[in-house]
Amino acid sequence: MKFSILTLFPELIHQYTQTSILGRALQQGVIQVEVVNPRNFSRNRHKKVDDMPYGGGPGMVLSCQPFDDAFESLQPLALSH
Repeated sequence: MKFSILTLFPELIHQYTQTSILGRALQQGVIQVEVVNPRNFSRNRHKKVDDMPYGGGPGMVLSCQPFDDAFESLQPLALSH
């Protein structure tokens, strides 16, 4: 079974999957975990994944482009009947 995880913090996912039941399942090949960082897909030269809110105001919002490209990079799940 393969899990694909989109996250801005891949280090945390790697640490989490190395322990306990998940760690044993990975070692035994029962599961696979693919971690994808949307920053790697950012077209911004600084690898930014956030932007100012439309209309101004305080705060930041996540930009769709890096997340959409990261999601599109995932291999589709082949379903067998």
